[in-house]
Amino acid sequence: MTLLELYPYELEHIDTLRNHASECMVLLKTNGDFPLRNIGEIALYGSGSRQTIKGGTGSGDVNSRFYVTVEQGLENAGFTITTKDWMDRYDRVQKQAHQEFVAGIKSKAQATGVPAIMLGMGAVMPEPEYELPFEGAGDTAIYVLSRISGEGSDRNAVDGDLKLTQTEIRDILNLAKTYSHFMLVLNVGGVVDLTPVLEVSNILILSQLGVVTGDALADVLLGQSYPSGKLTATWSAWDDYSPIGDFGQEDDTRYREGIYVGYRYFDSIAKTPLFPFGYGLGYTQFCIVESVVSLDGSHVNVTVTVKNMGSTSGKEVVQLYVSVPSGKLDQPFQTLAAFAKTEELAAAQSQQVTLSFAMEELSSFDTERAVDVLEAGDYLLRVGNSSRDTRICGIIRMDQELIIRQLSHAGGTPDFDDWKPEAQQWTYAGEADERANAPVLDLSANAFAAVLKPVVPEIDSAVRDLVEGLSDSELAWLCVGHYRSGNESGSVIGNAAFAVAGAAGETTTRLKEKGVPSLIMADGPAGLRLSRQYGVDESGVYAVGDSIPSALLDFMDDTVMQALGLQNSGGAERSGRIFDQYCTALPIGTALAQSWNLDFCRACGDIVGDEMERFGVHLWLAPAFNIHRSPLCGRNYEYFSEDPLISGRVAAAITLGVQRHPGCGVTIKHYVANNQETNRFRSNSVVSERALRDIYMRGFKICIEESQPHTLMTSYNLLNGVHTSERKDIIDGVLREEWGFDGIVISDWVVGGVQHGVKKYPYATAAKSIKAGNDVMMPGGEMDYTDVLTALAGTNNAVTLTRKEVQDCASRIIRLALRLTEAQTEPSIINGMGV
Repeated sequence: MTLLELYPYELEHIDTLRNHASECMVLLKTNGDFPLRNIGEIALYGSGSRQTIKGGTGSGDVNSRFYVTVEQGLENAGFTITTKDWMDRYDRVQKQAHQEFVAGIKSKAQATGVPAIMLGMGAVMPEPEYELPFEGAGDTAIYVLSRISGEGSDRNAVDGDLKLTQTEIRDILNLAKTYSHFMLVLNVGGVVDLTPVLEVSNILILSQLGVVTGDALADVLLGQSYPSGKLTATWSAWDDYSPIGDFGQEDDTRYREGIYVGYRYFDSIAKTPLFPFGYGLGYTQFCIVESVVSLDGSHVNVTVTVKNMGSTSGKEVVQLYVSVPSGKLDQPFQTLAAFAKTEELAAAQSQQVTLSFAMEELSSFDTERAVDVLEAGDYLLRVGNSSRDTRICGIIRMDQELIIRQLSHAGGTPDFDDWKPEAQQWTYAGEADERANAPVLDLSANAFAAVLKPVVPEIDSAVRDLVEGLSDSELAWLCVGHYRSGNESGSVIGNAAFAVAGAAGETTTRLKEKGVPSLIMADGPAGLRLSRQYGVDESGVYAVGDSIPSALLDFMDDTVMQALGLQNSGGAERSGRIFDQYCTALPIGTALAQSWNLDFCRACGDIVGDEMERFGVHLWLAPAFNIHRSPLCGRNYEYFSEDPLISGRVAAAITLGVQRHPGCGVTIKHYVANNQETNRFRSNSVVSERALRDIYMRGFKICIEESQPHTLMTSYNLLNGVHTSERKDIIDGVLREEWGFDGIVISDWVVGGVQHGVKKYPYATAAKSIKAGNDVMMPGGEMDYTDVLTALAGTNNAVTLTRKEVQDCASRIIRLALRLTEAQTEPSIINGMGV
């Protein structure tokens, strides 16, 4: 593949990513040996050297035209790799281990009666142990350690997954001693316990950066760009993570830790992680000085000067935390309140940066009164460049409690009381003096403006009239995704659309003659997941390859292919012209957040929006931003952070980038408390109202208030015993009435045809979901359609639906469908070759 073969839009998108990819990388340790001064021989080792991972599996995968591995990136930069033989030998070891891994899953599936595809989806093969000699010439070595995870399975705290294998530990330490210049590069989507190799002097989180991964690493190694990312999740030894709440339980997972997630836990019990939240080094050093605090009503402004103290250029991320006073409600040691990334600063250059937030954003949910409240006391402002490197720069003093807003009880009630810390909170030398000398600004209740209830626009009368004229059958079609009876089982692989090859699904096309258009949905969140190529003949559009995600191919036998209706999905028996449909693989969600650069996140949304316009997609099933509650969650790589503020703001930036394109919208997901993949269709997240409001819902609220996404997706899991798609209190109550969301709500892909196994809780159903205000049950099937019709007829034993309830959902669907399809022009044909 050469650049000359790429379309102009591909070149433009790749250029944008490569120019910013280093901002997603986090330099954990450095001794000054990098960047390298010259191009020459380099010894390349590790699982990710040739088999570099661009992103996770499942819905987060992207069928990009190509992507650059580390091996390719170094060779593109002019390096001579002296370890080709080592990589060839490793390939053989890995291939054998993979064959044994797949055979084991198939054997287990046969023994348990569960389809292998369900056990294999997202399953992580631990890195194998092996004995391979080091023979690479040169004085510089890079060891690329890779880990992959994905939808359908959680990670494990075992060697070769969250922990290092004995082979990896041995090789990394030996290489560090053997070569004059050595760097450990982490091609990972989440936390790895680095305890055994902390003596290594140079450690870089490359992450998984999509199409430009290998080239971006070469740029950083040569100093053509520099790492400026910061962690958005705490990296620690496995044994130091919170043991308080459950994780990965089959039926009920209790979030007993309450609000003490991530750095809130580590700081509040004075536990020192390996690398704290917000941490990241660079090729230069910065200092933050001259803090000035001011108030503008209830808005707090902290202005600081950032100076580059080193000899090379770089960017710094300034972070503002607040220690909220504990009164009736316990509080963590500190909470992220604002952040800003500097411009590129040359050696000795300075920049003034202002960080701002509204005090209302620090309010906590008081479950007893169902209110958001700011309690009286001193609010300590802490500014720095990581959660463990801050200084008190000011104090906001409130002399009385202030109720910010009256809310409602929502989400249900757990069967436990949230844990509260008893140990001494973290402190540092000089903290007491900082507090004593900090300026104090008094804030009275009069400074706060009244909180107005958001107004959701009324449905247009023409839409109302259209809906009132629809039959029960037509309403039922509208409220389930478009399907062809008998083919629903194929939707399990997220390929249920008919109009765009490889898209995840679409709303019904059965009412086009009545003026109701269909909305095409494509998966995400690391870019659009479509078929690379598609054909068009007299029967319509069909995929050419890519109909099955590559991670699932190993588990596809004839029986599974027949059950999924995929025997002829490759287009071998179709004719017509073939067209290209190449999409750009973006950095994974965690990597984007690690940039702490909202402009770059918006630019990534712009890339997606451009490709949506080109290929006729209306809704992107992203961004996904559930909280990194545990490092074991299989989909953490898709999500942004353990902190709701950066999660919500990054999601809002991406949303604004996508939705600036006419007819294009995002689908923020998964609402809510979707923090494990184990038994993902029927697991019950047991969460307190306070933790739900202050941690797990907060990012969604921020994103909606800042960017008004067009669509929201509910999650598979139950919340305190009720499926999220069936909870009217969090959909109509919180989402629409409290936050003013005016888009549509869709379910995650619940496919009746592949239900299996006996569990404590049932699957979510279409009729119950629609009654709760979940407008569309995706991807749609005969079972869903019948469920809605019988509920309307009063013959459904589980639930009864009124016409008004279904009409309300249908009205919102039609309103959005008209808004997006009228705004989006016809997709452009990129290339056509007759076959």
